[in-house]
Amino acid sequence: MKSFNVRVEPSAAAPHLTVLLSSTPRGARLARRLAGEQLAAWGIPYNSETSQAVAIVTAELAANAITHGRNPGRDFRLTLLHLTGQGVVRIEMTDTRPGHLPRGPGAEPAATDAVSGRGLLLVAAYAERWGCEVRDAYTKTVWAEVGCPT
Repeated sequence: MKSFNVRVEPSAAAPHLTVLLSSTPRGARLARRLAGEQLAAWGIPYNSETSQAVAIVTAELAANAITHGRNPGRDFRLTLLHLTGQGVVRIEMTDTRPGHLPRGPGAEPAATDAVSGRGLLLVAAYAERWGCEVRDAYTKTVWAEVGCPT
């Protein structure tokens, strides 16, 4: 089941990675690579189904952050959380455009001849849940949770 605007408060002890990356294509590529490396460090094999799903979701959320959430001179933040108690890896991408929210899971898909607009369909396909939160006046966080077998 997909959801929107559902906040999860991970425990402080949850394994996590948080890094600021440049709002450039290079930053988006680095986000995907860091996600795979971090999962491997947590014991999730690099070429596993979970690792591949997290890489795809991370890449899409990072691409959206640099395309739709970019402000000149401002970075985006990648946060990965291994929520073992919930059996998920949570990917959070925080950018500096809180007024540019993604279309929710029930929104109409992009026109068939549109050049873009289908990326969140990938997120919805690979994630158990995803959503968006505006936590302050300066940022928004788009998140997704990918199932992780224990």
